[in-house]
Amino acid sequence: MPTETVLDVPPKRWIKEAGKKERDMSGLPVNPIYHYMTEAELIAEFGENGWKQLPDTVSRRYKFVPAKVEVDEHHIGVYASKTDGHMVKAKHPKGLLHGSPVSPSLAAAIMNGKYVNAVPLYRLEKEFERYGLAISRKNMTNWVIRLAEEYLGVMYDYLHQRLYQYHVIQADETPVLINRDGRPAGVMSYMWVYRSGYLYQNEQIVLYEYQKTRNSSHPRIFLKNYSGICVTDGYQVYHTVERELEDLTIAGCWVHCRRRFDEALAVIPKEARKGTVSYLVMKQIQAIYREEGKLKDFSPSERLEQRQAIVKPLVDALFVYLKQHQQEVPASGKLHDAFGYALNQEKYLRVFLDDGEVPIDNNASERAIRGFCIGKKNWEVIDTIRGAESFAIIYSIAETAKANDLKPYEYFEYLLTEIPQHMDESDRTFLDDLLPWSPKLPDRIRKPIKKA
Repeated sequence: MPTETVLDVPPKRWIKEAGKKERDMSGLPVNPIYHYMTEAELIAEFGENGWKQLPDTVSRRYKFVPAKVEVDEHHIGVYASKTDGHMVKAKHPKGLLHGSPVSPSLAAAIMNGKYVNAVPLYRLEKEFERYGLAISRKNMTNWVIRLAEEYLGVMYDYLHQRLYQYHVIQADETPVLINRDGRPAGVMSYMWVYRSGYLYQNEQIVLYEYQKTRNSSHPRIFLKNYSGICVTDGYQVYHTVERELEDLTIAGCWVHCRRRFDEALAVIPKEARKGTVSYLVMKQIQAIYREEGKLKDFSPSERLEQRQAIVKPLVDALFVYLKQHQQEVPASGKLHDAFGYALNQEKYLRVFLDDGEVPIDNNASERAIRGFCIGKKNWEVIDTIRGAESFAIIYSIAETAKANDLKPYEYFEYLLTEIPQHMDESDRTFLDDLLPWSPKLPDRIRKPIKKA
């Protein structure tokens, strides 16, 4: 019987990057713990006055503090006049929902679990049980819907109005299944996303909007008061809206163009790809992206100057090549589709060349949609239209928080603490102090900044 040879291979030794642990820990709160010898121990070791104190040896370890549930019992002073009997109560923060035990911290935990970490409510229910908190999925659902409608929706609407101030925005959409929307089972609804242009480094906004369909009426209504450039894929609906709205310009997405030629190249055997039309087009698109990538940290004016000098000639050459070889393309198939897309979208694909604030593609919106789709795989279906609309509001707050380097849980909790205290005010200017980039936000809401 043959014997098996077992090789004793030593584990690969990883070379530690100098200073990595210190950088990883920078920005986190530090709890010093001192381990010192007593005077008696020192005398026993060194004799009377026989030692001197040297600098401490310091070692750092992560400490994880698990969640816990407590009950805040609010005692509100009630006072009555001895003469006329009128009563007053001491000032106290308003509760979120009348008669409900839900608090900003608990609501934030539910929202963070479901909308940030994509944890289904049945799993959150089990997790809360382990901490001694009996809370049903039905209650959680009702709470988040009402809190979105009554409080977070105020910030959502404010962000919507702020989005109109951006010269460049981006848009995309994805299907979503609503269980009870008054239509036959299986008919898809859509979640639309609108966000500020990716090249704006600060004050990012990401908004989701639920709609039953994918037709042009939805972006038409959302964008009716917008004046600027909207980056999208090649979906014809956006081009229809552009023709109807005088102040709207649509810019195309080079990722969608590149993807189609990549798919055309993929059907060719690897050994036969070099020198093909698909191969040569991909090389030209890669050159465009390579030069564009160098401009990421440039100012809009500098980026525009470099695009005109370096990127535009590459784009011009690509479209000359496409038009010269158009007649050689088969009448059907992946390459035919890729050529058709690129040539039909040429007008929109060129927009970024004339404006330094316009990104070359719509990847930022696609990333926002991708995160939503990951969550969608976990919870599979939204039950009602109210649920979908509240979902859009909460998801918008979460993604906007992340885009501005805030911690979503802490931001949810802060908004749900502050907004209820201002709901009786006639205007909404208080929301300026609650925006994700407001310098008045507490530092605890911001992600720790690691040292370079």
